Amino acid sequence: MARLAGVGRAAVSNWRRRHADFPKPVGGTDTSPSFALGEVEGWLRGQGKLSEVPLRERVWQQLAGHPAGPVPALLHTGCALLLVHDRHPDWLAASAVSDERMARLLPDLIEGVLTPRFGPPSATRAVHAPAPPELLPSAPLLRSVAELAAELGAPTAYEFLLGRHLDANPRQYTLTPEGPADLMAALAGTGRAGRTVLDPACGTGALLRAAAPGPGRDGADCRLYGQDSAPELAALTALRLALGSAATVRTAAADTLRADTFTDRAADVVLCHPPFNDRNWGHDELAYDPRWEYGFPARTESELAWVQHALARLRDGGGAVVLMPPAAASRRSGRRVRADLLRRGALRAVIALPAGAAPPYHLPLHVWVLRRPGPDAPSAPEVLLVEAGGGAAADGRHTDGRDPQAWPPVRDAVLGAFRRFERAGTLAEEPGFALSVPVLELLDDEVDLAPGRRLPPRAAQGGADELRAVRARLDETLRLTAGLTPPEAAPGAPDTARWPLTTIGELARAGALSIHPGQSATAGAPADVPVLTEHDVLAGTAPSATVPAAPPVGAPHQAPSVQAADTLVLTAPGDVVVPVLGGTAAARVIDEATAGAVPGRGLVLLRPDQDALDPWFLAGFLRGTANNRQASSYASTSARLDVRRLQLPRLPPDRQRGYGERFRALAAFEDALRLAGRLGERLVRGMHDGLTDGSVSP
Repeated sequence: MARLAGVGRAAVSNWRRRHADFPKPVGGTDTSPSFALGEVEGWLRGQGKLSEVPLRERVWQQLAGHPAGPVPALLHTGCALLLVHDRHPDWLAASAVSDERMARLLPDLIEGVLTPRFGPPSATRAVHAPAPPELLPSAPLLRSVAELAAELGAPTAYEFLLGRHLDANPRQYTLTPEGPADLMAALAGTGRAGRTVLDPACGTGALLRAAAPGPGRDGADCRLYGQDSAPELAALTALRLALGSAATVRTAAADTLRADTFTDRAADVVLCHPPFNDRNWGHDELAYDPRWEYGFPARTESELAWVQHALARLRDGGGAVVLMPPAAASRRSGRRVRADLLRRGALRAVIALPAGAAPPYHLPLHVWVLRRPGPDAPSAPEVLLVEAGGGAAADGRHTDGRDPQAWPPVRDAVLGAFRRFERAGTLAEEPGFALSVPVLELLDDEVDLAPGRRLPPRAAQGGADELRAVRARLDETLRLTAGLTPPEAAPGAPDTARWPLTTIGELARAGALSIHPGQSATAGAPADVPVLTEHDVLAGTAPSATVPAAPPVGAPHQAPSVQAADTLVLTAPGDVVVPVLGGTAAARVIDEATAGAVPGRGLVLLRPDQDALDPWFLAGFLRGTANNRQASSYASTSARLDVRRLQLPRLPPDRQRGYGERFRALAAFEDALRLAGRLGERLVRGMHDGLTDGSVSP
């Protein structure tokens, strides 16, 4: 409802309490009720809060409220969009009749596009044409989806709906983010023509999408194979890939380790993000399986079973790239398999990614690059180890794998090192980042392949010269901080407690300020527009993200927003930005350096009339602990601030400016403390590293 009306969720809660004629729930629970879309639209329009429902939002609400659930709705939608995409005249003819007639016509028409894309109907084919009784409830949705496809294109329309569904159900799916997926595809060399690519644990198809030919490239000679134990994921992946490329697509629904569908395929490339720590992977019944060429994996080593499955499905000389938990590189139970992978030249590289690259986000996952050795191929004498998660930013903070902006340099650095190693068969050590290690050196009692064991951080964060520069900056910052220390506090005026108060909501109604909720990634905006995040406000740093110009196919976390680019509200000097989640009392006044950014989700932007309200006076009082406490609501695991309930004293402009100057001075002192803390941490860490590795003398 909040998205439909373009307001915050708190506003909708207020409407429910204040308006007796607000629509009643038609389902859901007391804490998460569902409402009829038509009733909500009618009420909003009657209140003057809705002029026109954005088409994307209408289609999404129809899909989310489908009687059979969102997943069957996505499958029906994908089939219809494939018909719209491949045989548009047939769709136009079928949609020109009644819903009942259309539901009877569509199955045969849909099968006419499924067979050329996915092969003839069979028990193993993941996508089947829905029957007329299944399609009838979907008829209004399919008509709306076709209208959306006319606006966005069928592939982008499907990516938007699938992405919104994945975003709304994050705990149901293990996703491979776009950055790691693209890196894995590039390491495998999937860009060459005529590739056969297999993902034996395809999930939502992110890895196969990364390997598919891009827009404008002929993908007819590329073959994409996927398998997943969840039938709905195998079907969604097939539709996603068919809509996004011209490649031949085959997906199947079955447990890959127990019932592999593609035993007769010899792939050029295998990409895999397997399930981690799976104790029920088939250890007992698969003891004599021919895939275990490198040793029978222990029950606790399910990931090594997936590695060997990937190698078994490659042609000689083919490559596999597998995302692995870091423990798989060093657990004692897997050392015999790791040793045989090394001896036979199957393992070519182990790359440690930044923490947060993919779920589970708290671990720095590894990427294993493998090659299936041919019968006469010589064993590789060295293995490449890369520590891509060890880099630090200029302020001493380490690379965050969840930040999309951090991925281009990571990708370029890793690919550069890997390609140099591939060409020469060896790589001179790049301190703290990469080196190639002789296989014989790795074949000790532990067979530990973790890059961090052999690649300590760069000496003293850059050496003694850099440490001297950090110390000089710290000295300067500490002197500045001492000069900015607030003077001794004086007692408050006796009339302070009797100030007349007003609220942000009252000021907004009076026109003294305007309230703008934070925005998510917005389609159509210039690609270089920065986004000010909640973390930026709390840490006092510059905007750290950017708005994507056009979400690439297969980027669910960047699904288009319902807001058009020309309605974006950008920060301007004098605005005040407030985080509304987490219960932290914070407010930031926008200056010239942070102006021109989009306020991100979890923020509210207040734009005061500066003739009536001093921005620093406003921000200072919004940070009061008691003020935040009375304006906050609490759930069992979270807190949310209702900005409209925050209070301010009614003071004339000259009194406001007096308080504003003091709050501005406190903000400068706070910024200096933050910088001193970061520099101090960097100096201490660098001195420890330098003293322990010998690059700094005691």
